Amino acid sequence: MPGRLRDPQRGRALPPAGPAPAAANTATSGPLTGTTVLLPRSPERAAPLAARLRAQGATVLVSPAIERAPIEDTAAMDAAVADLAGFAWVVVTSVNAIDELIASAARRGRTLAELSGRARTGARAGSGTRWAAVGPATRRALEAAGVHVDLEAGVNSARGLLAAFDALTEAPDHGPEARTTFDHPAADATRDVLLPQGDLAKPTMADGLRDRGWVPHVVTAYRTVAHTLSPEVADAWRAGEVDVVVLTSGSVAREVATQLGADPHVAGVAIGEPTAEAAHAVGLRIDAVAAQATDDSLAEAVLRVAAHPSEPRPDDSSPTEGRNHP
Repeated sequence: MPGRLRDPQRGRALPPAGPAPAAANTATSGPLTGTTVLLPRSPERAAPLAARLRAQGATVLVSPAIERAPIEDTAAMDAAVADLAGFAWVVVTSVNAIDELIASAARRGRTLAELSGRARTGARAGSGTRWAAVGPATRRALEAAGVHVDLEAGVNSARGLLAAFDALTEAPDHGPEARTTFDHPAADATRDVLLPQGDLAKPTMADGLRDRGWVPHVVTAYRTVAHTLSPEVADAWRAGEVDVVVLTSGSVAREVATQLGADPHVAGVAIGEPTAEAAHAVGLRIDAVAAQATDDSLAEAVLRVAAHPSEPRPDDSSPTEGRNHP
């Protein structure tokens, strides 16, 4: 287990992680009393949702299943950030990518806000770069870095952001086949889109932009690696003590399935449809999908699941040993 973690959502350094038992509830009773919820996220990123759930009486287990790791070669990332004015759009589909954009700007002795402002003020031909965010958390992180967001997805997913692009009044003319990696901005910068992503990102966004006539330049901003869940979480899962697991990305879903196994008696709450699809693909159960990618919506989804529990499907595997549910 790494000695020092980086939050998989924000990339901040965290103290060395030890066992992660559930903290004491702040409510003596509530609609979630007797319900144990697993949040496989970093303690910092999980804190707001954990507080909401504990206020409703839940016992909450917090332990990260993934963490972000830096890329070894930052040349492509740095070249793209240095020439933001060469892109019509910067499309951000992960909060993680923002930290790497900020770090890349810092390597040039600038802030991301300064480089973004330079693109907007017409420092060179083809300027006027705009920013698109996949959801509210990504928008808030960009705004915290001083970057104005011009477009936000109505549904927190690549498909949702593509739908937002469809609603734009302007659209690029279709041109030559797009490049999938950054080398140098095309002469016609009105179609070029910078797409900084993690190494495990699916091509949905890039392919969708290309199909719509844009020229996506995909750069790898960070790597996603597994993090061992705490022994307390593993023991609780195998003893049948976890009632609900909250899944906030496909990578998290895959790690939960890999490290803990798929228990058909554990209800699943997904942050969005892509995460739900990833969870289904690895055998995890999904009972609810959050209406929005926010802590409030995730908490509401947990409450809905707890209020209307469902039994495993008849073809699911036998109950986990030690589980008290029928």
